[in-house]
Amino acid sequence: MVARPWTHWATSLDLRSLRLPAHDAGTGLVGRALGRSLRGYDFTFDPFDAYRAGLISNPNMIVAGSIGAGKSTLVKMLLDRALERNRRVVVIDPKGEYGELAITQGVRSMALGRDGWCNPFPSDSKDALEFLRALIGTAQGFALSSDQHYVLDEAFRQLRTPRPARVLRSLYDNLYPFISSSSHPIERSLALTLYRFIEGDLAGLFDGEGEPMRLEGNTIVLDLSTLWSSSALSVAALSAVGAAQQLVGSNEAEPGYLILDEAWALLADSQALRWLQGSWKLARSRGISHVLVLHRWTDVGAVGNEGSAERERAKGLLRECETAWLFRQPPNEAREMSVALGLHDREERYLVSLPKGAALVRYGIHRSIVQFRPDARDAVFIDTDAAMRGDVE
Repeated sequence: MVARPWTHWATSLDLRSLRLPAHDAGTGLVGRALGRSLRGYDFTFDPFDAYRAGLISNPNMIVAGSIGAGKSTLVKMLLDRALERNRRVVVIDPKGEYGELAITQGVRSMALGRDGWCNPFPSDSKDALEFLRALIGTAQGFALSSDQHYVLDEAFRQLRTPRPARVLRSLYDNLYPFISSSSHPIERSLALTLYRFIEGDLAGLFDGEGEPMRLEGNTIVLDLSTLWSSSALSVAALSAVGAAQQLVGSNEAEPGYLILDEAWALLADSQALRWLQGSWKLARSRGISHVLVLHRWTDVGAVGNEGSAERERAKGLLRECETAWLFRQPPNEAREMSVALGLHDREERYLVSLPKGAALVRYGIHRSIVQFRPDARDAVFIDTDAAMRGDVE
C-alpha cells in the first residue's frame, strides 16, 4: 500500500469561500507600488483602475486602525500616486496633518476662516436645498421639524435668481425680523441657527465678505484644525465635504479622491450621515472615491442607539465600501469590526497581530496582507511623529 503525502483536497474555490488566498500575486494593476503582499509581490492599487478591471463594483474605501498603525502613511501614499495620474484630490483635514503633502504638490493647505470662506452649496437647486436641510439640522443638533422644514424650504425658494453666492447670509437677512419674535417660534429658531454662521462661532467659515475661496487645481487640503475638539467640527466637516464634492465631481477628464479624515465627526451626526449616505450612492456616476479614515471601530457603535436607524445607516455606509484597508486593532475592536464587516475568524486574528505598517486589504472578493513600503519620495510627507521625537520647534 502506498502512503499518500496529503490528507485533504482543497480547490481554489474552497479556499476563496474561507477567504484564504490560494496565491496572492497582488492586484495586477499598473503603477507605483504601495508595498509588498504577503507572498512577496508588489501591491498596487487605485479604486478607479480596480473598478475598470472588474475587481470592485464601487470606488468608496475605508481605512481603519489603531493610532500609529500606519493609516496616515497609507492615505498619503495613495494620494501621491493618484496625483501622478492627474487625478484630483481633496482632503478634509481636521488636525492639520496634510500640509506637507500639499507642499510637495506646489500648493499650501487652505485654512477655513484664515484664507477665506467656502461656499458649500451645489449649483443644482434641489441638491442645494437638500444640503441646506442637512446643514441646519447638524448645526441645531436635531432633525428639522415639519414646521421648520416648510419655513426653510419657502425661505430658500424666495431667494433671488440667480441664487446669491452668500446663501446663508441671504436666508439670515430674510428671517432676521423674527429673531426676537415670540409669536413666530419656528422662524426665530431658524434665524438663531443661521446667526451662528453669520456672527457666531461659525462666522467666516461658510459666509463672508467678497467672493468665496477659489477651490481649483488637482490638490486641495481644507484645514479644519482650528475647530478640532470643538462642537462645531461636525458642521464644518459637513460643509467642507459639500464644497469638496463639487470640486472633485466637476473634473470630467479624471475621477478624484475625497478624503474624510477623523470621519467620526460626520458619522456621529445623524443629519450629516443621512446626507452623506445619499451622496455615497452617487460615487460612481460622479467619479468620486470617498475615503473614510477611522481610528476605532467603536466610533461607529457610538452612533445612535442599538438597533436605531442611525446606527444601521452608519454600518451600511461602511459595508458599502468595497475596499477596506484594515490595520492593527486591539482584540475588542477587532471583534466589533469582524461582526460589522463579516470577517472570517482568520481575518479577525490577523487584525490583532498585524505589525505596524501592514494591513489586511479587502477589495471585492479578494484579500491581501500588505506591508507598506514608503519610498524616498513618500518620506518627505508621511512623517507624523516628528513632534514626538523633538524634530520640530
